[in-house]
Amino acid sequence: MEEFHKVRRLPPYVFEQVNRLKASARSAGADIIDLGMGNPDLPTPKSIVDKLCEVVRDPRTHRYSSSRGIPGLRRAQASYYARRFGVKLNPDTQVVATLGSKEGFANMAQAITAPGDVILCPNPTYPIHAFGFIMSGGVIRSLQAEPDDGFIPALERGIRHSIPKPLALILNYPSNPTALVASLDFYKDVVAFAKKNDLIILSDLAYSEIYFDGNPPPSVLQVPGAMDVTVEFTSMSKTFSMPGWRMGFAVGNERLISALTRVKSYLDYGAFTPIQVAASAALNGDGSDIAEVREVYHRRRDVMVDSFGRAGWDIPPPAASMFAWAPIPEPFRHLGSLEFSKLLIEHADVAVAPGIGFGEHGDDFVRLAFVENEHRIRQAARNIKRFLASSAKQPNNVVSLATRR
Repeated sequence: MEEFHKVRRLPPYVFEQVNRLKASARSAGADIIDLGMGNPDLPTPKSIVDKLCEVVRDPRTHRYSSSRGIPGLRRAQASYYARRFGVKLNPDTQVVATLGSKEGFANMAQAITAPGDVILCPNPTYPIHAFGFIMSGGVIRSLQAEPDDGFIPALERGIRHSIPKPLALILNYPSNPTALVASLDFYKDVVAFAKKNDLIILSDLAYSEIYFDGNPPPSVLQVPGAMDVTVEFTSMSKTFSMPGWRMGFAVGNERLISALTRVKSYLDYGAFTPIQVAASAALNGDGSDIAEVREVYHRRRDVMVDSFGRAGWDIPPPAASMFAWAPIPEPFRHLGSLEFSKLLIEHADVAVAPGIGFGEHGDDFVRLAFVENEHRIRQAARNIKRFLASSAKQPNNVVSLATRR
């Protein structure tokens, strides 16, 4: 039977191949240390859970909620932006609650994309950044992911060689998967370029609170005039360890927020009201919960970089995010990230995310998530050390295992 048109436009979901192999290994009794999916293992802070439990006992909160977010939640998000970034937002017109940043991106794509519209998107990047637009009929033009001196020239080439002229530009810093961080000066240059070329900026800032060098990552909305062309997406999933709660936000330009709000009004009734109230309480808190989550990831990052390095796999220490973007060790690089990820499950009992799942330019890397405790990370390093040592003794055997599939 022929697949539906939109489904045909999507590539094979490479992460599913790793997930099937991981499930099969666990069924056979293997203790797989899962550093693949960025699924926080930390419990949601008790004060947030307590607020949910308190509110859920009121039957009035069991009815349909508000698609764009209850007023108290939108005010809390506006207050957070004012404290954290010095950015003033009107909670009635410039803030909308989303069911996580992923849903926000997908619905924004539906709201603004006409068939054939060109979107400038980093490669590698989080899959929804590209495929939200592909499913909406758009066309992706890939850019470099590095926020350096080559970015504006890449944008200029993207404008010059795209027909029709690009509609929007995707930004994601701190980046998933690369953990790259952008500076405020970088954002100033990008905003100036976007305004000059009539581009919409869509910024994913989901990892703004997970940083390790003492320098909080900025928001593009801190740039004067950015509000004219920008919508920014944030999430409570990582900041407050609330992934299953599905709570995020889009903030910024009133016209774009209005378009997103209208699309959402046809698709959902918003998150469960007690979740929205608990999220409001979290955003209005003193920041101690955020600091505690950040410190846990900081310790795990340091343990991973140290223990993997001593195992023979040098991991560049990320400045932010809950991920390390790790070059595949040289003897295995020719295999590509998917085959290398399969080898790690089969021979080291460690699961990672293959870089090609984030775009073809990620195929020399794998993404490692800080979602296991320090003991488990050290165990993963010991497993990998044995695998690397064994492979060094029998390199031809390892290559043949990978190529037989």
